[in-house]
Amino acid sequence: MSVIRIRSLTKRFGQITALDGIDLTVNRGEIYGFIGPNGAGKTTTIRILLGILKAAEGEAKVFGMDAWKDAVEIHKNVAYVPGEVNLWPNLTGGEVIDLFVKLRRSNNKSRREELIERFDLDPSKKCRTYSKGNRQKVALIAAFASDADLYILDEPTSGLDPLMESVFQECIAEARNEGKSVLLSSHILSEVEKLCDKISIIRAGRIIESGSLDELRHLTRTSLFIETKNPIASLHELKGVHDIETRDKAVYFQLDTEELDNIMKYVSQFGIVKLESAPPTLEDLFMRHYKGDGGES
Repeated sequence: MSVIRIRSLTKRFGQITALDGIDLTVNRGEIYGFIGPNGAGKTTTIRILLGILKAAEGEAKVFGMDAWKDAVEIHKNVAYVPGEVNLWPNLTGGEVIDLFVKLRRSNNKSRREELIERFDLDPSKKCRTYSKGNRQKVALIAAFASDADLYILDEPTSGLDPLMESVFQECIAEARNEGKSVLLSSHILSEVEKLCDKISIIRAGRIIESGSLDELRHLTRTSLFIETKNPIASLHELKGVHDIETRDKAVYFQLDTEELDNIMKYVSQFGIVKLESAPPTLEDLFMRHYKGDGGES
């Protein structure tokens, strides 16, 4: 069952088309990564899902309800964390957490205390004294303590140190195990790669690739470092070989993953002494779309 369903979604701001007919589906119990550079349309999409913006065309549904018309009902089961958290300066962090949790009619105090301890937050301090990272902690604790069915997270770990990022990732894994759904927009590609079941890449308001990481990896190149007894002849003539760097009898290059078998059969005849292979990553895929193949940086 789909928790989020977007079809042909379009949004314009004057002459600027922020979203150009995008499609996206997040199923129950799924962690969905939504990646792209600043200005690509991620936050606009999220604001439409939250009922903050109204789409020009297309469909945006959450829990089968219209994101614009049924926003109040939808918000009862949604927890949202933005990348820039603004809090009431004269309230303490604990008071803000309690407020957000009560708005969702949740009263699990043990869960609240557990999260405060895990995120190492002092809830007695006024929000005006908090650093950016601590403001993010308040929002994340409030979200994960609220027992929502859907978490919409827009750059949620902005300002967190690596230890707290690890705690965040644990919370996401726990949400998945409980059958919750997560839409995660992030610039931290290793985070998306580690956590997400499916990914969509958005560029200039259009979804350019969607699928599981395994499904998208065919678009990336594997890095290979090979040392051989004899120099590898005519390597540059092989189909699927790119960016060759020769170092004595060793050679470093990238290859199209679908050509791996043919390339390995060829280089093995030169007597392989050492072989190191780095599998393609989400970052490879991302950078290939945004810096490679004639695309804009």
